[in-house]
Amino acid sequence: MKKIFRNVILFLIICCSDVSFAQKFKKPQNLPRYDLQKLHFGFTIGINSLDFIMSKNLNYVGTDSLVNVYSNNQYGFNLGIVSNLRLGKFTDLRFIPTLVFGERILDYNFKLNNINENVIAESKRIESTLLDFPFHLKYKSERYNNIRTFIITGVKYSLDIASQDKIDDEGEELVKLKKHDIMAEIGFGIDFYLEYFKFSPQIKLSHGILNVLNKENTIYTKSFNQLRTNGWMLSFTFE
Repeated sequence: MKKIFRNVILFLIICCSDVSFAQKFKKPQNLPRYDLQKLHFGFTIGINSLDFIMSKNLNYVGTDSLVNVYSNNQYGFNLGIVSNLRLGKFTDLRFIPTLVFGERILDYNFKLNNINENVIAESKRIESTLLDFPFHLKYKSERYNNIRTFIITGVKYSLDIASQDKIDDEGEELVKLKKHDIMAEIGFGIDFYLEYFKFSPQIKLSHGILNVLNKENTIYTKSFNQLRTNGWMLSFTFE
């Protein structure tokens, strides 16, 4: 989480510095009628980090052979298509179907022979290929020269096409996730109006609403009451 907040603060400082500079010096506007379009399209690429919000089952964690379990976030890649509908001078509705490649790791610590000092570690890697279908409201500031800041908020439906929910793990004791998820999202960014297109870096935080854990009769899943998705996405949009 510290890395997430550090990246968010750094991004915010850069955005605010650029806007302050733009206010001091008037420049000719690029794409002066761009924001009057009712509908426009683009694409987005970026990186992401996926993690879990864990609700541990204390009947198993710390009271049996399982000492503790941790979630480690991992980095991935995302690519999407942007559809933007103008609702008003400062408000847009955006639909951005996105293909997301990501993974998460759960680390388990087990006692050896019931002695706390002797602990063995075991990891379960969970790979995901997600089809995200987010709907966002975009709230924009006034345009300053060729710069405009914005915030976004919305929800998305996520389909994990790599889910192992229904497969036979053949004794491997996999940690399986359900295919379907719903997340709340919030983010912010900055629009740069260039000569031929608009370039927009943004950072977005996602918070899972549904429990995605497929609970089975193994210590690896019985140690949780719930697993929900948590993550962030840094995107670069070209419109």
